[in-house]
Amino acid sequence: MKDLILINASVLTQDGMIEKGYILIKDGKIAETGPISSLPQHQAEVVALPEDSTIVPGFIDVHIHGAGGADTMDATTEALTTMAKILPEEGTTSFLATTITQEQKAIINALENAAEYIEHHNQPGKAEVLGLHLEGPFINESRKGAQPAQHILTPDIEQFMRMQEASGNNIRLVTLAPEKENGNKLIAYLAENDVIASVGHSDATYGQMAEAVKAGATHVTHLFNGMRGMHHRDPGVAGAALLFEELKIEMIADGIHVVPEMVDLSIRAKGTDGVILITDSMRAKCLKSGTYDLGGQEVSVADGKALLADGTLAGSILKMKDALTNIMKFTGVSLEEAVKLASENPARQLKVFDRKGSIASGKDADLVVLDRNHQVAMSFCRGVPSYTR
Repeated sequence: MKDLILINASVLTQDGMIEKGYILIKDGKIAETGPISSLPQHQAEVVALPEDSTIVPGFIDVHIHGAGGADTMDATTEALTTMAKILPEEGTTSFLATTITQEQKAIINALENAAEYIEHHNQPGKAEVLGLHLEGPFINESRKGAQPAQHILTPDIEQFMRMQEASGNNIRLVTLAPEKENGNKLIAYLAENDVIASVGHSDATYGQMAEAVKAGATHVTHLFNGMRGMHHRDPGVAGAALLFEELKIEMIADGIHVVPEMVDLSIRAKGTDGVILITDSMRAKCLKSGTYDLGGQEVSVADGKALLADGTLAGSILKMKDALTNIMKFTGVSLEEAVKLASENPARQLKVFDRKGSIASGKDADLVVLDRNHQVAMSFCRGVPSYTR
């Protein structure tokens, strides 16, 4: 792996913005950063960037099912490779491969495949699979959204243990409904075993949410979607998500799943520390309009929407770079704050901030070069150029 030095662009470091700076990359890591005026003697290959560009930390998508015609549930090396190769185009340099409620054999196959991929195929130059997000099957039928009802299960610790074993201990986040029988028992087990317990596809009341937080829930899956909404006599899952500081919220900032005004409300309530940008994208992302599969169901994609036959939203075709610009447009947050939602916050939630989520010496060189319009011009995954526009 050759050493690189990126020069001329502004650099958004962990300690603030450096105008006209440099980043020295050695062995796939950030060796040092600084203003170009203090550029050291080096043997590295120089990459001269436009002066009106900005280098930011790579984005981390903790909720993504698929892209480029591939899906986690395909349970093939090729599918995860396709995702890992295409995601740097939108600035995503690492992600949690996300499953869907399906028959047990299909979920186990996807988990075993991801375990094998993580062990043998997670190479620099592609977006890194940091683990798995198990979305379902322990959810509430009444808030299933696009999750197939016939495969929903009651929360079960032993069942989860079998899944975690199949995944090679790589399940990092679980979406479940705490109000279901044994829901809080599973949340407590997840919390004790360093797995993020996320409330989603849930019809919990505010009181039940308080119990879930007490049990160890720290995350809410795609806020407002697939959950009991806010009412003036019952804050529901959504209201609890905004009120409990213990809960980090995911947001699909496409303006379709959540209207811009509600995105703005959420940022005002949670602050920039409490929100994580996700895509929840399915295999149709990066492809043309048409008919695609999600969890064995037919999904029609047109006009930026992915819909089941009954009109239910079925994931998204959102790209992280667009989530970034949308959140700035919808809420007025700065580029620095928007990047925090896409990079630092997910890294902290996944407990990988020691190596990802910001630009600092010693961390993985997961980097994104944005042009003056905040569009992705280049991406680096662990020091290797992964996309050039």
